[in-house]
This record gives sequence, C-alpha cells and structure tokens, in this order.
Amino acid sequence: MKKMNEISTLCGIETCAIIYSPNDPQPEVWPSDSGVQRVLSRFMEMPEVRQSRKMLNQESFLRQMITKGQQQLTRQRNENRKKEMTNLMLQYLTAGKVVGNPSLVDLNDLSWLIDQNLNEIEKKITMLQIQEVVIPVIENEGHMNHVQGLESNMDTKKKQH
Repeated sequence: MKKMNEISTLCGIETCAIIYSPNDPQPEVWPSDSGVQRVLSRFMEMPEVRQSRKMLNQESFLRQMITKGQQQLTRQRNENRKKEMTNLMLQYLTAGKVVGNPSLVDLNDLSWLIDQNLNEIEKKITMLQIQEVVIPVIENEGHMNHVQGLESNMDTKKKQH
C-alpha cells in the first residue's frame, strides 16, 4: 500500500487498490472504502473510450513486453555484431593480416563497417574544412583574409564523390 501512496503523490493522481488474498475473505483496500468508491465512481463517469485508453489486459501487456524485449534483443545483437567486426578490424590492423578464418558474412560485415567508418571520417574532414574556410584566420590591415587553398581542396574533394 505504501507504493500506491508513492505513485499517487509522485504522479499527482488519484489511485486506489483492492487486493484479494486467498487466505483472507475480506479484500484489503487503499486508501479507504470511501476513497476507493470515490475513485471508482469518477472512473465509471468517464466515457468508455477514455476509460480504456491506456488499459491493458494481461495478454496485451505480455504482448507489449515481448515486442519490447524482441526490439531490445535485436538492438543488442546489432551492437554486439558491430563490436565483433570492430575487433576483427583492429586485429587486422594490428597483425597486418586477417587472423583466423572469417566467413564470407564476417568479411561482408567488416567491409560495411569500414565503409561506415570512412564515411564518418570524410564527413568530419569536410566539416573541419568548412570551419577553416569560414573562420577568419589572419587579420591583415583591417581586412579579414580566409585560409587560401582550402576552397580548391573542397572543390576537388566534391568532384571525387
């Protein structure tokens, strides 16, 4: 019953609880019989659509929990696979050759990871070049000059893609 009081206080909502026990013929109620009657009557006065808006039965609750668990499992598997491929890449960089006997799937995933890393590096380089071009670096006789040559480097980079 303490938890019901905490939920009511923290969420700023009216709550009630009716707990049946197999050993006790009389149910335990919270906050009181009149408090339960008040909450239940307010609930029953609501339109049916509002009553059932966030209501779940055990089956739909379990379905939601299973779906959420499956999504978490998929995310974790993807994260683990990425870490495995990162380890494989680091082993290759350290040893200078492919260690062990990776499968075709492993090599394809490794290729994808390398491509992703290269794309991130290219984006960061481009952003740094843009920042260097835009930010004035030398003040010369009251005029602001920009880094020379980077514009042509960026144009060359764009033409390569």
